[in-house]
Amino acid sequence: MGKIAAPDEVLYHIGISAQMIKGAKYALLPGDPGRVEALAKALGPAEPVGCHREYTSWLSQVEGEAVLVCSTGMGGPSVAIGMEELACIGIENFIRVGTTGSIQEKVALGDIVINKAAVRLDGTSQHYAPTAFPAVASLELTYALQQAAKDLEVPYHTGISVSSDTFWPGQERYDSFTGYVRKTLQGSLKEWQALGALNYEMETATLFVVAQSFGLKAASICGVVAKRTDSEQVAPADTYRLASERFQLVAKRALQDLIKAGK
Repeated sequence: MGKIAAPDEVLYHIGISAQMIKGAKYALLPGDPGRVEALAKALGPAEPVGCHREYTSWLSQVEGEAVLVCSTGMGGPSVAIGMEELACIGIENFIRVGTTGSIQEKVALGDIVINKAAVRLDGTSQHYAPTAFPAVASLELTYALQQAAKDLEVPYHTGISVSSDTFWPGQERYDSFTGYVRKTLQGSLKEWQALGALNYEMETATLFVVAQSFGLKAASICGVVAKRTDSEQVAPADTYRLASERFQLVAKRALQDLIKAGK
């Protein structure tokens, strides 16, 4: 058992305490603080509980149980900090809910990607486990997300993410300020495509490794808002809304099923 904070102790970074989350064991983790309120309200009755730095938190209700929605900001370092403190106040299950760019032709804009594992192109996870250690999701949480998507007839794909610490060079994007990508990363997009990876994003590898190192559970579901086989540009607002609606519906159904099953 890891460190458990006193019930009324407000944790330094996330700005909330165990008392404030009313026994929640599940946390949905969007990156964008601006996405928290809508996601929490999509689950059920919801109220704000904290806002400090990149960590905006709302508490919602699913099947009569409290579920926390807490933003993490972008990238692995803030994900790990948030997870450290959330674990100390009683969270046991972490589900990343975000956006992503697909790198396979079959994965369309607006589709859902459920990652079962991630390529560790981040630096944060290496502070928790050696590079040879795999970044893998909880089978139980991942299956619940898959089954929810299937039941709701939401188009989804399950596979491996490439988690990069950078949005431009690590994802071999050339539309940056300089257009420069290091030689070691040039051609990497084609390599990941050839290996069957589905998508690029920036948090999942850290999420999976940190959760595993804690003996806790993690999963990841993302809506596709960029299709790299067509363009490096992010899709228009209507596609973003469609992806958001879909991952909200799938996450809610998965939580309902898990909570009903007492998991």
